[in-house]
Amino acid sequence: MSYTLILHVMNEEPVVGEVEELPSPGDSLISVRNPRRLDGKDLPYLADNVTTVFWPVSRLNFIEIISGREEEEIIGFVRE
Repeated sequence: MSYTLILHVMNEEPVVGEVEELPSPGDSLISVRNPRRLDGKDLPYLADNVTTVFWPVSRLNFIEIISGREEEEIIGFVRE
């Protein structure tokens, strides 16, 4: 299962990307696929063909986990 995260990197704007599994407390790096800005645009400091980036966890202020749409579709109310 893939998770979409918002990484808040120190002294940078937030980065959105996907990870296969959430980082554990002992991890020193986090591997993020399809890194992009919150508005979906490319990050200016990465090359055009970059698909995966490793960030040191020590450079992150905090990480937000975005809930998937599948969960929202499964749990809902039916109105007739």
